[in-house]
Amino acid sequence: MAGELKKTPLYPVHVKYGGRIIDFEGWALPVQFSSIKEEHHACRNACALWDVSDMGEIMVEGPGALALLQMLLVNDIAKGYPGRVIYSPMCYPHGGVVDDMMVICLENSRYLLVVNAGNIEKDFQWISGLAKYFWRVDVKNLSSDIAEVALQGPNSEKVLQKVCSYPLREMKYYHGRENVDVGGLKCLVTRTGYTGEDGFEIYTKAEDGVELFEILMEAGADEGLVPAGLGSRDTLRFEASMPLYGQELDENHTPLEAGLSRFVCFDKEFVGKEALMQEREQGLRVKLVGLEMVEKGVPRTGYKVFDETGEKELGYVTTGSYAPTLDKYLAMAFVPVQWSQIGTKLTVDIRGKKVPAVVVKMPFYRREGKKK
Repeated sequence: MAGELKKTPLYPVHVKYGGRIIDFEGWALPVQFSSIKEEHHACRNACALWDVSDMGEIMVEGPGALALLQMLLVNDIAKGYPGRVIYSPMCYPHGGVVDDMMVICLENSRYLLVVNAGNIEKDFQWISGLAKYFWRVDVKNLSSDIAEVALQGPNSEKVLQKVCSYPLREMKYYHGRENVDVGGLKCLVTRTGYTGEDGFEIYTKAEDGVELFEILMEAGADEGLVPAGLGSRDTLRFEASMPLYGQELDENHTPLEAGLSRFVCFDKEFVGKEALMQEREQGLRVKLVGLEMVEKGVPRTGYKVFDETGEKELGYVTTGSYAPTLDKYLAMAFVPVQWSQIGTKLTVDIRGKKVPAVVVKMPFYRREGKKK
């Protein structure tokens, strides 16, 4: 199987550390090394390290780069400055989501877009198609040239600082810095995270990826650092109620329906603005909500959601799981707005049984002392 799949530059460490390899969006990636639960708790209580080199990196640069991104993305990229990281969905004209991404603002009118693994080629074509209408802008797909790891958890700053030249206490949340020395390697370091914990993303040349991973594992040997796989990454982001493209975000749902209105800037022009303005004025038809199961049961992705009686079908689960930190069975789901109020009683069809659930506030988990 693995021989037919794409491999990241860090595939050798997946094998070395005993990762259980699966097919993820056409990539051979580890779902776990020890166990999903152990890796999940390691991130919440100490730190964990992921290979996320399957993510795509698209560089947009030149005098017209900002104007292009302002039209492409729903968030206000003009509020960026070198070192700022901005999250934004990217929409089709009808308001559905092409993808969501991190925009790393760099010096000299350069913007590095970090996009989802399964959308790299689609995003590149979409961005390049609009770029031809803008003056002096260059779009390059750098994905195969870059290795990226994510170091997450309360001990992550301590671990990275052991091998990092930059004083990390000065790096604010959703900020980053280029040309940082990490164990002798030149890296781009950002501080965002997809787990709900403090943490860093470290980008380097593809050929240096394995060395970077090993440098960090050695630095974290006394700090509880463990290699982690896709399974814990999903349970962690789910507890923090962070959306995943293909589940909470897709071409059939808008950022407003997915609860991302704070990332939509209506004070500028962008692709999809007319559709989103109309939706805002007329009201949402569906909304992403959090569900807590009243009785034991795992509400898996795609399971149908019904009213309290179990007779009226309302929507479906986008992500559902046992939440290890909270010791609860939770889900995110799309339901009609009139059924989205906190406290509303619903049911989820779990293998033919209508299991009671209640609408609860998201995010399910928020760390204490979260940086702003």
